[in-house]
Amino acid sequence: MKKAVFLDRDGVINEVLSNRVKFVNKPEQMHLLEGVAEGIKLLNNAGYLVFVVTNQGGVGLGYMKEGMLRKVHEKMKQDIAENGGRIDDIIYCPHKPNSGCACRKPEPEMLYTLAEKHEVSLKESYMVGDRDVDILAGKQAGTKTILIGDKEGLADARFPSLLVASQWILTQ
Repeated sequence: MKKAVFLDRDGVINEVLSNRVKFVNKPEQMHLLEGVAEGIKLLNNAGYLVFVVTNQGGVGLGYMKEGMLRKVHEKMKQDIAENGGRIDDIIYCPHKPNSGCACRKPEPEMLYTLAEKHEVSLKESYMVGDRDVDILAGKQAGTKTILIGDKEGLADARFPSLLVASQWILTQ
C-alpha cells in the first residue's frame, strides 16, 4: 500500500480571502502560497502521493462552471510543476454548502475514493487543511491530521505553512 498526503486547496495551496483575491473562480486568481511547490516537491521525492481534496461550493452556487474549475486546477498543477512539484490527483465536491451530500468535507468520502483508486493506506497518510472540516474529514478517514495556520484546532499537529508541515512529515 502507498502513502499519501491529502491537501485542502484554498488556504493550504493557494491564497484565499487575501488582499489579492477573495475566492478563486478563474485561473488568473490562482496564486500559490509561499513554499507550496517546494513542500509538495519534498513529499513527491519522499515517495508520497500528493492529492488535492477540495470543497468547491462555488460550482453548486453558480459562481463558476466545472469547466472553469478544471482550468483553475490545471493552472495550479502547472504552477506547482514549474517549481518541481507534482499533484497526483484532484477530487472536489461541487455541491452547495449544507447540501447534505456524502462527498463534502467534513465527510471523508473524497479521501476514501482516492485511497481506493490509488491503493493508499489511510493510516500511513496525512490530511492537511486550514479548517476543522478538513481535519474532521481526515480523522474520519483514519489519517493523521495537520492544520495550517495560527489558530487552534482539532489536528494532530499545526504548522504555519505547507512547506514546514512537509518538512515535519519527512521526519516522522
